[in-house]
Amino acid sequence: MKVLEVQNVEKIYGSGENKVHALRDVSFDVELGEFSAIVGASGSGKSTLLNLIGGLDVPTKGKVVVRGHDVAKLNRKELTIFRRRNIGFVFQNYSLMPVLNVYDNVALPVTFDKGKYVDHEYIRDLLTELGLWEKRKNYPNELSGGQQQRVALARALANKPALILADEPTGNLDSHTTIEVMGLLKASSKKYNQTILMVTHNEAIAQTCDRTIRIEDGKLYDGELEFYTRGGE
Repeated sequence: MKVLEVQNVEKIYGSGENKVHALRDVSFDVELGEFSAIVGASGSGKSTLLNLIGGLDVPTKGKVVVRGHDVAKLNRKELTIFRRRNIGFVFQNYSLMPVLNVYDNVALPVTFDKGKYVDHEYIRDLLTELGLWEKRKNYPNELSGGQQQRVALARALANKPALILADEPTGNLDSHTTIEVMGLLKASSKKYNQTILMVTHNEAIAQTCDRTIRIEDGKLYDGELEFYTRGGE
């Protein structure tokens, strides 16, 4: 079952002499439960692609389809609701609310969604699984970097989304905590049948994923071979 379809996506910024092709004719699908890494050099288009998939930006050409919905065709209100219910985000800088404790940070996406009942038992299970239940009343500034990233992961899982987008989730962590967080991501993917798409510059981390999607100069490559592209201009 396809959770994500990226179809002939291009993204152009600027115009004339300042025109930049961030992505060129990118196409790929992601299946339910797949844990994929997007790798490439700085400026290759990794984060641009993640932003398009998450509905944080719109493609110049092509389509991004999540669970059968063309994300770019949703209006602002529809997109906000769709993203909240179907996509979880994990960022390098954690992006936790400093005025909320651990439990409230995790429950935040669900409480925003007034039409959705807060499953407190599920949140408790998440926090227990991630070793955070004893820290549920602590605030972000009272936690280590690894603990904050685990809170961010729990928050991304709280709405039971179809797709989790992780942008360099281990970028600010030491090697020991990186291994821990990667283990938790993989375990969450298997336990909750989560589909995870993770941007990373770390080749060793990428190799632990089910699949590696490589981007160079805005084009998609598979291993050493370019694929799903029609060449440059």
